[in-house]
Amino acid sequence: MLSRDKKKTRRLANSRLGARQRASPRVESRVGAEARPAGREKKNARVSLLAVKLIVTPLMILAASVVGRRWGAAVGGWLVGLPLTSGPVAVFLAIEHGASFAAEASAGSLAGVIAQAGFVLGYALAAPWGWPAGLVGGAGAFAASALALQAGRLAPAILFALALGALVVTLRLLPRDFRAPAPTSAPWWEIPARMALVTALVVAVTGFASLLGARASGVVATFPLMGAALGVFAHRAHGPRAGVAVLRGMTSALFAFAFFFFVVGLAIPRAGIVFAFTAATLAALLVQAATLRLVREASAPRVA
Repeated sequence: MLSRDKKKTRRLANSRLGARQRASPRVESRVGAEARPAGREKKNARVSLLAVKLIVTPLMILAASVVGRRWGAAVGGWLVGLPLTSGPVAVFLAIEHGASFAAEASAGSLAGVIAQAGFVLGYALAAPWGWPAGLVGGAGAFAASALALQAGRLAPAILFALALGALVVTLRLLPRDFRAPAPTSAPWWEIPARMALVTALVVAVTGFASLLGARASGVVATFPLMGAALGVFAHRAHGPRAGVAVLRGMTSALFAFAFFFFVVGLAIPRAGIVFAFTAATLAALLVQAATLRLVREASAPRVA
C-alpha cells in the first residue's frame, strides 16, 4: 500500500515537472518577443542619431564655409555656434535614455558653454605662435575648465549664470578684427575636406561620450569641433586675427546655446520631450537673432 502511494506521488511530481518544462519555452519566447522590439527601437534610435550626425554636421560646415566666404569669418563662426548638431543629439539621448538623463546632460552642456569660452580664450592667447599652438592652447583650456566644473557638480541655474558671465567676459577680452582679409583662391577640395574631417570627429567624440555618463557626455559633446575647424582654416588662410574672428562669432552664438540647454533642463522633467525642445528652440532663435547684430557690428569696417 505504501509503495503504491509512493509511486503515485512520483508520477504526480513528474507530471508537474514536465508541465513546467513544456511551459517554460512559451514563457521564454514571450519574454524574447517583448525584448526584441525594445532592442530594435534602441538600435533604430542609434541609427537615426548616426544619420543626424552624418547629415547635419557636413551641411553645417558647408553652410558656414559659404557664409564665411560671403559675409566674413565672424558670421560663419556665429552660424556654427548654434546647437544645430548638439540639439538633435540631445533629442536622441532623451529618447534613448529618458528625461532625467537628458536633464542631467543639459547641465553638462551648460558647463560645456563655460569650457568653450575657455577654449576661445586659450586659442586667442596662443594664436600668435601659429594655429597648432592655438589649437593646443584652446583644447587645454577647454579640458581644464571642464574638469573643474565636473568636480564642482554645480546646479544648472548656477552653471547658466556662470556661462552668461563667461561669454560676456570673453567677448570683452577678444580683439576685434575690422580688416577684411584679401581674397584668395581656395582649391576645390577644401570645403569637402572640411566636411569630411569635422563629421568624422563629431561621430567619434559623440560615440564615446555616451559611455561617460549623463553630465560628462553633455560636456564632451560640446567641444567646439566645427568652430575649431573653421578657426584653423581661417587662421591658415588669413592669419591669427581671422581665426580669432571666427571664434568671436562662435562666442556670440553661445548665448543662444546656453539658453537652449537651460530651457531643456528646466522643462523636460515636467513637460516632456516635445514641449521642452520646442520651447528651447524658440528661446534659442530669439537670442540668436539678438546676437547677430553684435556679430555684424564686430565685423563691420571701422569708420575713421
